[in-house]
Amino acid sequence: MMVIDGCFILEYLYRATKPEESNLGNLTFFEFTVYDLVLLENQIPFLVLQHIFDCNIAKFDQTTSLINLIHPLLKHVNPFKEHKLKSSSNSTHDHILGLLLECYHYRDAVSLPYLTSRIPSVVELDRAGVNFKRVRNTEWPLMMEVKSHRFPCFSCSWGRPTLIMPVLMIDDFTELVLRNLIAYEQYYHDVSQYFTSYAIAIDMLINTQEDVAKLVESEVIVNRRGSNDEAADIINNLCKDVCCKVFFYSEQWVEMNRHYNSYWSKNISWLRRTYFNNPWNIIALFAGILLFALTVVQTIFTVNPARSE
Repeated sequence: MMVIDGCFILEYLYRATKPEESNLGNLTFFEFTVYDLVLLENQIPFLVLQHIFDCNIAKFDQTTSLINLIHPLLKHVNPFKEHKLKSSSNSTHDHILGLLLECYHYRDAVSLPYLTSRIPSVVELDRAGVNFKRVRNTEWPLMMEVKSHRFPCFSCSWGRPTLIMPVLMIDDFTELVLRNLIAYEQYYHDVSQYFTSYAIAIDMLINTQEDVAKLVESEVIVNRRGSNDEAADIINNLCKDVCCKVFFYSEQWVEMNRHYNSYWSKNISWLRRTYFNNPWNIIALFAGILLFALTVVQTIFTVNPARSE
């Protein structure tokens, strides 16, 4: 059975990478099959695929390798389209799904014990003065970083901090890819839990469709499902019955909580919700201030009238 499945996979990958030599036919077949190859239950040991490749394709096409055949598949299913996946031909892999996960490996990523405390949602953080921005030109596509302006000689920060996040494309297959990557991380104890940490982090940030709308506005999420409510449901259902022992965003979460719970953040958030939530409130506030100033000036001149010379 593995030999038959392996032959089908290699034939499919070869036809997909060599369109000038073959015809895939039905595009619907191609679109659905490419995602079937990353299902955990459909994985063929990489050793079997390599042996079949060496016995067949390698004999009449010496310009390509098994990794080169699989790489276009990985680019197609990658939910972080702005990141260019890199795979090493010298490393060992369990199967295609393991190769996909390895493309997100980052040796400098620091994992800490999982945080039991949660952080506020995107809307709450936005009210507290937090900006959201997509990450650019980074070696790790799952990178999240908190940037804030700091005084040169002091440790205190000023201005609105910015949470830099990877761009996630949500379509009909995003949940399938993320779920299988998370399941692979959960099953193997020696695999780093990159996607488990990311799924938990994004689940903490998104509670409602308003949170999705804010991230779409910030260009952090590309929602191709059309409905922000559906996108929120996808994110919130990723981490059900998922165990996470380590967390790659602990430092960022501690910093975000520190900012949200600070005195100035809470008061500025209250002022924005009360007086600056719409233009009419702002106009009324400045009109009230102006009226109060004129009343004070009138009172001063009434009590101390100007003496005529």
